[in-house]
Amino acid sequence: MQGIVKLNILQFSLIYILLIVVLALMKKSKISQTHLLITASIRMTVQLILAGLILTYIFENAHPVLVIIYIIAMIAFSIRRVLSKNKDINRDFKIAVALSLTFSGTVVLVYFISIVVGESVFNPQYTIPIAGMIIGNSMTGVSLALKTFNESLKSQRQKIDALLNLGATPKKILLPYVNSAIETALLPTLNSMLGMGIVSLPGMMTGQILSGTLPTTAIMYQIAIMIAICTSVCLTVFCSLNFGYKTLYNKRNQITY
Repeated sequence: MQGIVKLNILQFSLIYILLIVVLALMKKSKISQTHLLITASIRMTVQLILAGLILTYIFENAHPVLVIIYIIAMIAFSIRRVLSKNKDINRDFKIAVALSLTFSGTVVLVYFISIVVGESVFNPQYTIPIAGMIIGNSMTGVSLALKTFNESLKSQRQKIDALLNLGATPKKILLPYVNSAIETALLPTLNSMLGMGIVSLPGMMTGQILSGTLPTTAIMYQIAIMIAICTSVCLTVFCSLNFGYKTLYNKRNQITY
C-alpha cells in the first residue's frame, strides 16, 4: 500500500476555501455565528499546530516524564472544561467529577495500552493519541450528563419538593434523574458505534488507512478503541453522578439544590 501523501503549505491552505462556503451559507441563512466560526477555526488551527510541535518534540525525545506531564495536562484541561460549564454544583460534587474523570480515563488507558496493545504506557506514539480519544470522549459524556441532570432537577423542582414532603427519601427521588442522565450521555457513543462501517469510517481508522496500515489492522484498532471509549464514558458518567448526587442532600434528608 502507498504511504500517506504529505501536504505542502499551499495544498493545506486550500482547505480554508471551504470555510468561505460555510460563511456564505450562514449569511444566507441569517445565522449570526460567523464570528464564532472564524474564532473557532483560528483557535483550532493554532492549538493543533502547537500540539503538533509539542508532540514532535516528545516523539523525538521519548521520556516517561514527558508522557506523564502531557497526560496530566490533558486530564486537567478536561476537568477544567467540564467544571467551567457546571459552576453551580457544590464543591464535593466537583471533586467527584474530577476524580471520576481522572480514575476512569487512566484505568481504561492503561488497560488498553499495556494489555490490549501490549506496549509500554510510556510509549508516546500509542499512549498520547489514545488518551486524547478516551479522555476527550469522557469529557464530552460527563458534560452532557451533568447538563441533563441539572436541567432535570431545575425543571422538576416542584415535583421533587412535593415528593420530599410526602416522605420520599432523596435517594429514591434523585436516582431516576441520575439514571436518565447516564442514558442520555451514553446515547451519542452508542449511536456512533451503530453507524460505524456503514454510515462512516471513523477518524482513527481513516488515519491509519491513509498512513498505509492494512484495513484489517485498522479495523481491529478501531473496534478496540470504540469499546475503550464506551467503557470510559460509562465509568466516568456513572461514578460522577452516583457519587455526586449524594452530595446534594444532608443527614436530615434535605436536598440542597
